[in-house]
Amino acid sequence: MAASAAAAASLFLDAESRCRGAGSGGPRGAPPPPPPVTMDSFFFGCELNGSTRSFTFKVEEEDDAEHILALTMLCLVEGATDECNVVEVVARNHNNKEIAVPVANLKLSCQPMLSLDDFQLQPPVTFRLKSGSGPVHVTGRHQIVSVQSSDVSDEEEEEEESEEEEELLPIMPAKKQRGRQ
Repeated sequence: MAASAAAAASLFLDAESRCRGAGSGGPRGAPPPPPPVTMDSFFFGCELNGSTRSFTFKVEEEDDAEHILALTMLCLVEGATDECNVVEVVARNHNNKEIAVPVANLKLSCQPMLSLDDFQLQPPVTFRLKSGSGPVHVTGRHQIVSVQSSDVSDEEEEEEESEEEEELLPIMPAKKQRGRQ
């Protein structure tokens, strides 16, 4: 999935570069370089059971990075009985409305695990054990994509431009010397 995340960042950078290239360019008409993008990926896991029937994954509000929770697998673990264990996900849809959707119905004798193939959700996300007693493990990756803002302020850019202009003084014609008599 690292290749997929790198491809997504590359597409983001390509689109960002095209947008900037269409506007006013940098010095001498060259487009400014795209801002640096950092991507981090961390293992995620939680257990749902008879005593812990829900788990909420959330991130800090003031964080400017984009967070994605990519689910990989749900599975019954040791101690599970042969009963239906329904796991639902509560998240927000494209209209920012909270919805609850069952994503797995696990039973020890016929389907003890389910691969979700990097099913991506944006936090906050709540996992609920809707029926059954588990224990059910939910695994995945927490991916963080952040665009680093430029440390150079507008004033510093103007100072750099004026320094460049000072360095490129126009060539003045030489003064003619009058012949000595």
